[in-house]
Formats: sequence, structure tokens, C-alpha cells
Amino acid sequence: METDTNSRSVVKERELNHAPEKVWRALTQKHLIEDWLMKSDFKPEVGHRFDLEADWGKVSCEVLAVEPHKSLSYTWAAHGLESVVTWTLTETPTGTHLKMEQSGFGPDQDQAYHGARAGWERFLDNLEKVVAGLDEEDAR
Repeated sequence: METDTNSRSVVKERELNHAPEKVWRALTQKHLIEDWLMKSDFKPEVGHRFDLEADWGKVSCEVLAVEPHKSLSYTWAAHGLESVVTWTLTETPTGTHLKMEQSGFGPDQDQAYHGARAGWERFLDNLEKVVAGLDEEDAR
């Protein structure tokens, strides 16, 4: 696969005081995804096509990779942007190091790039709240 040297990525990282299993649930269960990101018909299955819907429009996605409690990757196509979102979960002594990378912003996509930088910050704030609200007993 060729790499476009002109493309940019948005990378956001957080340290969460929760086990990877809990964070994974918030990333992969559609009712929880709706609480922090957007409405969706997501399933953590490679090849599954799904949409994320918000008041501003729709994002078309396809699951590319699933490694439970470790990583998740899917395409993110909206308003002319063809990108890939990759989540990486690394267990730490205090919980989980969460990394989100959205790659594929072209040099002419400044508005999308800056919008994503701000948007993911808000989404991750909401994700932290959703994960914190999950009861440990629910995880069983």
C-alpha cells in the first residue's frame, strides 16, 4: 500500500483509570457509541459497513481491523474526506493508555483537519464520562 506523504493525521491520547475491557465496551457497543460519538449501527466485525449519524450529516464507515481490548480500525468517509480512524488500547498499571489516530487528511483539507482536532477532543471528553459511568458489574 502506498503512503501519501502529503497526508496528515490527528492523534489524541488519554490515560484512563479504567481497564481496557471497559474502554473497549464504550468503543464497540452501539448504545454506548451513541452516548459519546454519534448514532450508529456499528458491529465489531471486519468488513461490517456502518454509518455514524449526527445533526450535521452522516459518516460512512467500514470496519478494517478488530483486536478485542487492544485495537480497532475503521474507515471514516464524510464530506469528501476519505480517512481511517484507529484506536489503540494499551494496558497500564493504572488502567488504559488510549490512542486515537485519524489519518488521511490531504493538504487541501485544512477545515476538516482542524474540525477533527477540535471534534475528537470533545468526543474523547464524552468517552471518558461514558467509561467512568460503566459499572464494573456490567462488564461480566
